[in-house]
Amino acid sequence: MHIPQWNPSIQPSKQEKYLLKRCSKKRKLFVFLREHRHEIFSKEIQEQLASMYRDTGAGKEPVAPALMAMALIVQGYLGVSDAEAVELSIVDLRWQMVLDRLGETKPAFSQGALFDFRERLIASEMDQKLLEHTANLARSTKRFDWKKIPKTLRIAIDSSPLEGAGRVEDTLNLIGHAARNVVRCIAELLDCEFESVCKKAGIPLLLETSVKKALDRDWSDAAAKVEAVDIIARQVLSLERWIDKHLSQEAKHPPLDQLLKTLRELMEQDLDPDPQGGGSRIVKGVAADRRISVADGEMRHGRKSKSKTIRGYKRHVAEDLDSQTIVACAVTPANQPEHEALPKLKSDIAVQSIRFGEIHIDRGYMGSPTVDELEEQGAAVICKPWRAHNTKNKELFTKKDFSFDLRSLTTTCPGGQTHPLTFGRT
Repeated sequence: MHIPQWNPSIQPSKQEKYLLKRCSKKRKLFVFLREHRHEIFSKEIQEQLASMYRDTGAGKEPVAPALMAMALIVQGYLGVSDAEAVELSIVDLRWQMVLDRLGETKPAFSQGALFDFRERLIASEMDQKLLEHTANLARSTKRFDWKKIPKTLRIAIDSSPLEGAGRVEDTLNLIGHAARNVVRCIAELLDCEFESVCKKAGIPLLLETSVKKALDRDWSDAAAKVEAVDIIARQVLSLERWIDKHLSQEAKHPPLDQLLKTLRELMEQDLDPDPQGGGSRIVKGVAADRRISVADGEMRHGRKSKSKTIRGYKRHVAEDLDSQTIVACAVTPANQPEHEALPKLKSDIAVQSIRFGEIHIDRGYMGSPTVDELEEQGAAVICKPWRAHNTKNKELFTKKDFSFDLRSLTTTCPGGQTHPLTFGRT
């Protein structure tokens, strides 16, 4: 499959001149994109976009990556869904103008193609390169008055749940899934049937669609559950011994070594020796960094609040409160505390030469040393305090009755007396 380049026209047509005039006061980005698209998507940039693909033979007629990237820029500008972007590529003349498709009656791309392209762009980090390249071009053309951009911004940072795409499974099916991947890989390496490897390696549990179905136990019976765990542990051990005996060291290289690593990781985090009588049992409690998916090794269990759980990731977004522009974002495993994402957000914002005037954050971010760094740089840190509990004795004062100055580390009581403030430990 040849990856085509995008070669849009440079000189505007009569219809485009009319549209450019209409967009000159509102939606000025359409004007900039139309006039400078040949510079944004230079030959060098298009070659980098094409490098995200490889030749795969015959298939659907490919869409030029640069055209898809342009569509993503406009989609982000207008904040529309993938489905809406497909429709706008037909019905909106502004979209057709910047995509060089005026008069076309078919969509420029499909919804699935746009989604796949975005994933590929992010995986190769070309999204950030393209954004920086476009911003530098906008600065050099002086089409936007950079002097009007505030030197400091009021930035709010918050997190939200981001569900992972990998399947979440219980302990037994998780181990079975990982073992099944190992056996499939071996069968391909040895050019034999999956069933044959299962029988020879002593792990017939994998012949069923799930190991729990193969075990066929009463899962409400504690003794039956212990027995089932021991059976799968023994069969996985049999598989590993068979691999050591029958496969050469060369065969244990990628991808098999990574699949074995995943299987062993799951066995170690979820199973322990049973002190009652040998064998294995499921670990009591939950491992600190427990893996919950075979397909996506970064997914984790976490909490957004006491009542809301997350299976996957946390998305952290930094937004300029005045323009409502997202200036940075980060994704962390769901079990990672909020404050660990703050240095990454600060770094991304610094690359854009943006300084914090104010930072509005939740208490979860306050544990980061980055908060102290921002305060030292002159930023005002604004965070909602813990709610003061009502006291039963109405004659006593609550925390709300005291004034706290965290810059001078002093507290002032209702009577006007000021004293040093000393933090304790919890």
